[in-house]
Amino acid sequence: MKKVYELDFAGRKLIVETGELAKQANASILVRFGDTVVLSVCVMGKNTVTSDFFPLTVLYQEKLYSVGKIPGGFIKREGRPTDEATLAARLIDRPIRPMFNENLRNEIQVINTILSVDQDNSPVMASLFGSSLSLGISDIPFDGPVAGVVVGKIGKEFIINPSVEELEKSTLNLTVAGTLEAICMVEAGSSELSEKDILEAIMFGHEYIKKLCEFQNQIIAEIGLEKKELAISSIDEKLEKSVREYATKDMLNAIKIKDKLQSYEHIEEVKNRTLENFAEIYAEDENIEQILKDVHKITNMIESDEVRRLITEEKIRPDGRKMDEIRHLDAQVDLLPRTHGSALFTRGETQSLAITTLGAIGEHQILDGLGIEDAKRFMLHYNFPQFSVGETGRYGAPGRREIGHGALGERALAQVIPSEEEFPYTIRVVSEILESNGSSSQATICAGCMSLMAAGVPIKKPVAGIAMGLISNGEKYTILTDIAGIEDHMGDMDFKVAGTRDGICALQMDIKIKGVTKKILKEALTQAKKARLEILDVMHDCISESRNELSPYAPKIDTFKIDPEKIKDVIGRGGEMITKIILDASNVKTVNDKDAVKVDLEDDGRVIIYHTNPDIIAKTKEMILNVVRVVEDGKIYTGHVIKVEDFGCFVELWPGCEGLVHVSQLDHKRVEKAGDLFKVGDLITVKSLGLDNRGRLNLSRKEILPKPKKEEKK
Repeated sequence: MKKVYELDFAGRKLIVETGELAKQANASILVRFGDTVVLSVCVMGKNTVTSDFFPLTVLYQEKLYSVGKIPGGFIKREGRPTDEATLAARLIDRPIRPMFNENLRNEIQVINTILSVDQDNSPVMASLFGSSLSLGISDIPFDGPVAGVVVGKIGKEFIINPSVEELEKSTLNLTVAGTLEAICMVEAGSSELSEKDILEAIMFGHEYIKKLCEFQNQIIAEIGLEKKELAISSIDEKLEKSVREYATKDMLNAIKIKDKLQSYEHIEEVKNRTLENFAEIYAEDENIEQILKDVHKITNMIESDEVRRLITEEKIRPDGRKMDEIRHLDAQVDLLPRTHGSALFTRGETQSLAITTLGAIGEHQILDGLGIEDAKRFMLHYNFPQFSVGETGRYGAPGRREIGHGALGERALAQVIPSEEEFPYTIRVVSEILESNGSSSQATICAGCMSLMAAGVPIKKPVAGIAMGLISNGEKYTILTDIAGIEDHMGDMDFKVAGTRDGICALQMDIKIKGVTKKILKEALTQAKKARLEILDVMHDCISESRNELSPYAPKIDTFKIDPEKIKDVIGRGGEMITKIILDASNVKTVNDKDAVKVDLEDDGRVIIYHTNPDIIAKTKEMILNVVRVVEDGKIYTGHVIKVEDFGCFVELWPGCEGLVHVSQLDHKRVEKAGDLFKVGDLITVKSLGLDNRGRLNLSRKEILPKPKKEEKK
């Protein structure tokens, strides 16, 4: 039976409907948030799977009909998820995943289908709410609820779920998710806000999250199903005790090796030796296969437990660093001679090579998604090859992780990218991760920033990033600066903070526990600022400011304005005029030639010309100005005779501008034929008489000649 629930949330209606749609799923919720409508459905497999991890899948399915669009391309149906859809799915996954028992082995899918989008009411936040509530009312074991909000800041005021117009004015775009008790996910971009402002914004958002969680609890209390008792993956206690006695000491010694590859190699040796030992002990057991799986799992548990114990109890990190110590830093620029800008940033065993490429405004990225933006002029792409961790693996299209890391780096650097008016280029930064041992996304931000500066992009300020970690045993906790891979994998929090010397530009926090407190967040932000300033010092020593000149291989630029009404004249019928200008100025045969000049014509009359050769830019500009140039009545011009008839001669004042000097306007004396005075190619100085009733330009030579004296007339 259909049920409808309604909440007046921050001045907007949040309506929940259930019991009518998708009734064969474990649970479904239709969320109406303003005119945004999302169907959130959860389904659980009936049988357990044999994987060694919790099989949870979260989908965010964009439907272009939700914003009244037909998909582009030839197929005309939604294809692979856009980057925005992938990021939205990650954003929903991160807060709900810790709310499950990680030892569950029934496959669970949460599917959010976007049916209608009101740009002022976030479909992502509606999907997170719907995902949590559908799991909450279902029979699937889920320790929620969770909810999320977007926080903006205009002036000194924080705003919950700002509209598109408000976000344009906002210095903050923060997405925060949590439970009734704590924060469990943060994602933010900001215009150099202070740590204090960011913390206040997070806690401001949490107050509204509590209201959404209470609303969910009311609905769950009324219609929620009894949770199923599912089989939980478990290990025999006697076996676990035996494996721990055999492997713990050797595992601890392997963990303490400072070099990552050597440490990992010794850890693998311990695991393999342990497997071989227990394979011999249980060789005759009919369940030998499952026993060895459990032995492998126990060795992983020993590794995790020892790393966490060392940090929380003995205050010793696997590589011997202090809790707030950054690994060795190195920064270089100009590694690649032919790129527009390049930089290498190394932090310990994490290394990013970043390359900046500049292009014409017309080369921006076209977006075919649910947002208002249809183009993007600054892009950051992140690539993570398997060799960066010394492994073989799949190579192909970027996965969720690569898209997510790239988006975080892009969000951080976007805060300091100059406007299109200041720097009319499309800008692409690519980060190639060459080595990885923790926080390659933050290395990407550092390398990307330096490559922009090396390319001559006038960024507002340098940006650096650092990843903070957390190890907690419930009573004690330790915050770590610059987490290595093992600390990230075994830890409870990955808290990435990027910013300038003056404030934070981007944040991302993921946790594996059910929440963190304000106290932990404050300490992590303070510790991150100290580290960020250290990294910025190293970057400054390498390159202190953006270069004043672009690479000789980067397109040069000239920008000027013409009357917007004249744009059609520059383009010409069917693009004939602009094509002619490009071909003649560049001396090429086609406009697609790599040496052809690029011309962008903006609606406001801006003309932007790009080429590596300044002479070609100057020639293109001259030709365009000639097209839009207007002959002024009564003004004197010098031109070339291009055609001679008995009744007069035709004069070209500049390319594309021709007029007629009638035979009667050639001289004060009577002239029988124009050819008696001029031939093709002669220079002639004339005065404009304006246009006749047929739009033709009339010129006069007689008007600028001195009038003859009377005796001369005779």
